Amino acid sequence: MKRALLSGILTAQIFLAVALAQPAQAPVEAARPFVAEQTAPGVYVVVGETALSTIQNAGQISNSIFLIGKEAIAVVDTGGSALAGQRLRATIRANSDLPIRYVILTHDHPDHILGAAAFLGDNAVFIGHRNLPEALQSHGADFLRRAREDVGAAAFDGTRVVVPTLLVDSTQVIDIGDRPLKLEAWPVAHTNCDLTVLDEKTGTWLLGDLIFSSHVPALDGNLNGWIATLERLKARPAARIVPGHGPAAMAWPDAAAPIETYLRVLRDDVRASLRAGETIRETAAKAAQSERGKWELFDDFNARNATAAYHELEWE
Repeated sequence: MKRALLSGILTAQIFLAVALAQPAQAPVEAARPFVAEQTAPGVYVVVGETALSTIQNAGQISNSIFLIGKEAIAVVDTGGSALAGQRLRATIRANSDLPIRYVILTHDHPDHILGAAAFLGDNAVFIGHRNLPEALQSHGADFLRRAREDVGAAAFDGTRVVVPTLLVDSTQVIDIGDRPLKLEAWPVAHTNCDLTVLDEKTGTWLLGDLIFSSHVPALDGNLNGWIATLERLKARPAARIVPGHGPAAMAWPDAAAPIETYLRVLRDDVRASLRAGETIRETAAKAAQSERGKWELFDDFNARNATAAYHELEWE
């Protein structure tokens, strides 16, 4: 058993090392562009499909954004495969020929990061939360294996984990030409590496997966921390927000209400199960079921959310 475990760990480490060591892929100009919605002047959103990653959607199941300044372009989240990233880059090129200066990754989940290799040929600066490199080292090999299975060999070809070189510890401002972008690292919430981007020119706030709409939230960080972060976010004004999953733009702070309700119901139900002495399996089967009709993909994520919450809250 020990030998098998060590072999599995070694295989995962080799798989990730190979992925990280691949030469930079030249951008594929022939990739078919997505349709992008302009939600504010110079702010474009490719809306991800509300679905699990498949061959048909090539892992483009979260929102990808690009912002065009007077001098350059910043990309925020790149889709879940090399093909998704290539199509995103083609979309950008259909709208502007300015250099792509920054690629910003809002957290470590594969549907947001695995298209990043499409931008290596642009010599862009890759940016993430201070905890993102460690998260990618821990989970990157598994993300790659699963993505290959989900999206198929053709879409996966060229997919690799790109580790950011510019890390945000608290806040940092970058500029793409008369368009300052405020980057902010948050405490553990949806994940332990959530990063937001505020376009100060238009008041458009890109919140990554701190906000889900339609797609049921996925808890991979800390439930209490996520609820606390939502309280802090709601206290700040914004002309509009772009969620990690959902429409191209949403009113703020109204967009926070559904996800906050879900997370609070989940917490209340799990706490009730713990007080009743119920097992993890019993809790996973019943927690937050009152929210079922309000969210897509509920059965794909809710039981896992309840399990994560159980482990967190049993130590309160």
